[in-house]
Amino acid sequence: MEYEIIGDNLQMVVTKISSGEVVYGEVGAMIYMSDNMQMNAKAKGGFLKGIKRKFAGETIFMTEFTPNGDGLVAFAGNAPGRIKAIELRGNEFLAQKDAFLCAQDGVDLDIAFTKKLGAGLFGGEGFILERLSGNGTAFIHACGDFVEMDLAAGEVVKVDTGSVVGFDSTVDYDITMAGNVKSMLFGGEGIFLTTLRGPGHVILQSMTIANLAAALRPFMPAGTSGRSSSPLSIGGLLRD
Repeated sequence: MEYEIIGDNLQMVVTKISSGEVVYGEVGAMIYMSDNMQMNAKAKGGFLKGIKRKFAGETIFMTEFTPNGDGLVAFAGNAPGRIKAIELRGNEFLAQKDAFLCAQDGVDLDIAFTKKLGAGLFGGEGFILERLSGNGTAFIHACGDFVEMDLAAGEVVKVDTGSVVGFDSTVDYDITMAGNVKSMLFGGEGIFLTTLRGPGHVILQSMTIANLAAALRPFMPAGTSGRSSSPLSIGGLLRD
């Protein structure tokens, strides 16, 4: 498989595959494909595994794409942000819920549970993470821009809760208090921070989708009195 990630903050990945190769993605992620591409919805790994994926924010069924000859299929995320290719060679990578976009057939998508109660409650990612394993290339997406770093053994980085996109399974994931009482109450960073302890690769995001929604909320039109709204009536500038 060959691929190209195009765009800036509204990215798309275009995969180029040959006859016999399979790429699968979450339902609704496909943007366009060549005429010789065959689609097939499957509960990969069985129905029970599909149910597990549902708890991780994905769909029970995945869509498989197989070309008759050489073909291409493009995927995009559901929010402004970035796409990252994750190369798997028997290793595991853990990602936030709903981060998975698409992958080669040799990649297994499953769920993982946070090992510590506090991290699950207050770490921003919840109790369930997505586990990518196997052999092949997977693609994840998240809101904002990405910051990547390689942590040495024992090296720790503290992150705003919810800003962790993913990390190698060798990285330890936990929470810590965000400074003293005054900092927690008035510092604007919340009560807890996420801690990531190396060794391993870490991907962070500059903006979460929750923060994006909060920033846009003041500019959303107010509710109407029952009639369907239209762009012409927003803000009361134009009326029926």
